[in-house]
Amino acid sequence: MPRILWVDDEIEMLQAHILFLKEKGYTVVTATNGEDAVYQVKHQTFDLVLIDEMMPGKDGLTTLNEIKDLFPYLPVIMITKNEEESLMEEAIGQRIDDYLTKPVNPSQILMACKKILDRKNIIEERRSQQYASELAQLSLSLMNPLSTREWIEIALKIFKMDMELDSILDQNFRTILYDHRRELNTEFGKFIEKNYSNWVHNENDPNRPIFSTDIFNKYIIPQLKKGKRVVFIVIDCLRLDQWLSLEPFFSEWFRIEREHYYSVLPTATPFSRNALFSGLFPEDIEKFYPELWSLNEDDESLNRYEKELLDLQLQRQGLNLGNGLKYVKIMNSDDIRRLERSLNNFLDAQLLSVVVNIVDIIAHSRSDLPILKEIVPDEAAFRSLTRSWFEHSPLLSIIRQIADTDTMIFITSDHGSVRGLRGTKVIGDRETSTNLRYKYGRSLKIDPKHAIFVKDPASWRLPKRGINTTYVFAKEDFYLVYPTNYNKYLNYYKDSFQHGGVSLEEMILPIVRMESKG
Repeated sequence: MPRILWVDDEIEMLQAHILFLKEKGYTVVTATNGEDAVYQVKHQTFDLVLIDEMMPGKDGLTTLNEIKDLFPYLPVIMITKNEEESLMEEAIGQRIDDYLTKPVNPSQILMACKKILDRKNIIEERRSQQYASELAQLSLSLMNPLSTREWIEIALKIFKMDMELDSILDQNFRTILYDHRRELNTEFGKFIEKNYSNWVHNENDPNRPIFSTDIFNKYIIPQLKKGKRVVFIVIDCLRLDQWLSLEPFFSEWFRIEREHYYSVLPTATPFSRNALFSGLFPEDIEKFYPELWSLNEDDESLNRYEKELLDLQLQRQGLNLGNGLKYVKIMNSDDIRRLERSLNNFLDAQLLSVVVNIVDIIAHSRSDLPILKEIVPDEAAFRSLTRSWFEHSPLLSIIRQIADTDTMIFITSDHGSVRGLRGTKVIGDRETSTNLRYKYGRSLKIDPKHAIFVKDPASWRLPKRGINTTYVFAKEDFYLVYPTNYNKYLNYYKDSFQHGGVSLEEMILPIVRMESKG
């Protein structure tokens, strides 16, 4: 039973209230003065303390302070006859958890106690009922064809449910939720396989989603043509749920508008981020700018010319910014601090583009550093680590400084990541790419239940590395492993964060517009 200490110099007048609480299942211990209350707290365990504000000798506020010094997390409700605002402010400043104004009836006392003592259990019970209903609705929604917008709404709902579970210790809910997410990703993979080819070839298709290739043309370029100064920030490998955990940091300084779009395939930096900066699908980047981007280059080289591709996209839209375009790539804390120190110089540009690679580095380092895997065992921990990094990063300070200017900020990601839990064999020749969630090469073979097979790259606006090049994209939470040393690499990459394939986590991304409230 929850144990309550009730401190009041007229406690005998409250016997009806005490009896009512006992009938509701609470154990109530009484004290008539502050000295007795502090003694009781020292020698017994309580879940809640009720304190009368006006008592002879040691008054309620003094008693409250002494109790909180002993047990900072013991909830205290102050009961007072005084309705003066200054007293209530003082009481709140003294770490009370709630207060009531006399006269109080038994029902008021009960509700105040339940709000503090039973809140967590009530919330968990209600949430479990709510989640059961919402998950059932999600499963039913899969019975009918879904639009690109409906899949975005499903992704938002599933991510928000997952984030709400961060405050609940019972992980059974999360296991159930992940099982449903796997079911949703199975159907999402079928949805992408059926429609992607048509979307990328038909820009006027009303059912086509916004793609990486559309971001500048739809959001950034119209602002530049109005003469606005814009900061465009790409946080590499930032999932939608990770952004949702960061969004509250900005609400004090910015008006925030968030929309969503689909990453192009593969959901990997050399393809999706170049699609953002160039405004072109991978096939067209290689076709029109082979000197800047070609699959014959190694992956690192493929992202060497992002500023040049962006400049070319702007020129195609009639914007020649010249020195008015600046680009910064951030790989570590030193890079961020350099940007912070010289921010005013960069904000002279009409368009400042900033690429932040920290989240992607964390995701990849997790496979190689056992201690990081202990710190980040799952998606919830990854969100928490991302939030902690951002909260203490100079990047937050930079964005706050921008709030003091008339510069508009857009924040997005190039792709998300998925936690790879199931390996599947893929067969290819020695020229096949090495990525874990997608591969391109000749003579690729894979179980079609685990991946999407693209025989004709042009049908998906993908570049051809040579004759007979094919692509495979892992679905759901599968990752691709060669037969050679299969078990070794199966175990090594199991439970790692990966990207390049087809899943809600990798493909559905935020595009956020922020304008200063000032």
